[in-house]
Amino acid sequence: MPLMLGCIADDYTGATDLSSALTESGLRVVQLFGRPGPSAAPPDPGQTDAVVIALKIRTAPAADAVADALAALDWLRRGALDRVLFKYCSTFDSTPAGNIGPVHDALQGELGVPQSISTPATPENGRTVYLGHLFVGNQLLSESSMRDHPLTPMRDPLLTRVLAAQSRADVRLLPLSVVRAGADAIHAHLAELRRLARGPQVVVCDAIDDNDLRVLAAASRSLPLLSGAAGLGRAVAATVRAHAVRTRLPAHMVSAGQGPTAVLAGSCSSATLGQVEHMAARYPTYRLDAEQLARYPRVVEDALAWAGHHLATSPVLLAASQPPEQVARAQRHLGRSRAAELVETALGRLAVGLRRLGVRKLIVAGGETSAAVVNALGIREVHVGPALAPGVPWVYSDDGEPMLLALKSGNFGEPDFFLDAAAPGAVQLTEPNRRASR
Repeated sequence: MPLMLGCIADDYTGATDLSSALTESGLRVVQLFGRPGPSAAPPDPGQTDAVVIALKIRTAPAADAVADALAALDWLRRGALDRVLFKYCSTFDSTPAGNIGPVHDALQGELGVPQSISTPATPENGRTVYLGHLFVGNQLLSESSMRDHPLTPMRDPLLTRVLAAQSRADVRLLPLSVVRAGADAIHAHLAELRRLARGPQVVVCDAIDDNDLRVLAAASRSLPLLSGAAGLGRAVAATVRAHAVRTRLPAHMVSAGQGPTAVLAGSCSSATLGQVEHMAARYPTYRLDAEQLARYPRVVEDALAWAGHHLATSPVLLAASQPPEQVARAQRHLGRSRAAELVETALGRLAVGLRRLGVRKLIVAGGETSAAVVNALGIREVHVGPALAPGVPWVYSDDGEPMLLALKSGNFGEPDFFLDAAAPGAVQLTEPNRRASR
């Protein structure tokens, strides 16, 4: 049985979100952090149904993002590969220039695929697409908190227009009326759209519930390239094969999860800001920001000394999350890249220092923050465990010092997410299941 599904994710939390969806669907999943090395051997297709490669390319220069994605594709194609899923965020996070469009164009060109489908719909998390417009809950994307995202502000909810501005492909729409008419209608509509195209084509698909996604996944079974969020990945998993293997954690990792606990928050999304305030009302909290880091080089050392004082008796929260107006001020004073670099570097150093202080359970908020933390810790192998919340699985490393992590996309989770994750009973006794490598 060949490896059927190769996934390329544009950030680390998105990759764990997708890995969780695939694993819960019963697939045998391997996840890698970062661009695979040239000597890395592809997973054994007899032991693996899907591979998820987590890249840090969402806000990278487009040329770098394309190079990393093509390198990941080249590595995947060394194994027995049936289909490729390019995973991006369910809020279609991108700048006007990309990187969703450029990366999708590159993958489509390399695979020689004339037509592919794309949808960020993830109804489980309130992301739906209707007539090409992306909704977050009951709001259009442009009216949601994503409007003021510090790196990828999303002010146009019409995905066909957003993608057409980024992509060289012919961008079309598959409306909900066709999706609801079933697989035959979808096939006919795609065939007609392809007849009208003069080059590569990407079809944005409406979907407002999980059954819509399942119909799309089944109808697109013959397409070698798909792109979307974890909702589409979960639907595609049903078309691969299910082993119904329950994902569980081993006893020694549950034990690690009962020890010193820390939360590192770098996301400035409204969901994370609310979660920070909920936890700050109950537990010791240390706040830092880019301007402070620029002025005072010993912030990290002071924060770690503060954490060491509290960890023996309480979980701690170290937060660089700020409201949009404060982020904008820091970006004006320091420049966008410099402000982000200061915060990401500091949070990575804090993760390393917290591990030295005995922290073995670490909850991390934000895609860029998660990448900085995983890279700073040098984590090479993790297991994908059960979901703590929709889209947020526990992942753990038993290479050297055991570490249990929850890598949370900024927009995910209820207001009490940090409180629930930090609670001693948040990690349940189970058996090991999936492995992921860097």
